[in-house]
Amino acid sequence: MRKRLSRALPVTVAVLAAVAALPACAATAAVREPVPRTAPAADHATYIVTVGEDRDPAEVAERVGATPLHVYRTVLHGFAAHLSPEQVAALRAMPDVESVEADSTASGDNAPGDGEFGGWGSGGR
Repeated sequence: MRKRLSRALPVTVAVLAAVAALPACAATAAVREPVPRTAPAADHATYIVTVGEDRDPAEVAERVGATPLHVYRTVLHGFAAHLSPEQVAALRAMPDVESVEADSTASGDNAPGDGEFGGWGSGGR
């Protein structure tokens, strides 16, 4: 029994010493500052821009100097950003940009009612 304990003790001491040293090492590691992002021009309107499937939405935004508020890659392929009138015109002139639409709020009040389309889920009666 004494032989096992004498072998385990140095290993235990070494493990405890290594664990105790971890916080000291972590405290001295250099902390990188986050990369500052340029703030979007809040005085400009927000637009949703859709681009071709073979284009990177962030790269298209960068070409006109826009900072995306969000980049869409699943259902919609594009980005949302505050854009100046000049940026909107430049994007609309690009062949790889499919649409540039002013962002707006949607609500249940915008849904078709019992009128011509019969409402949601009616099968187009």
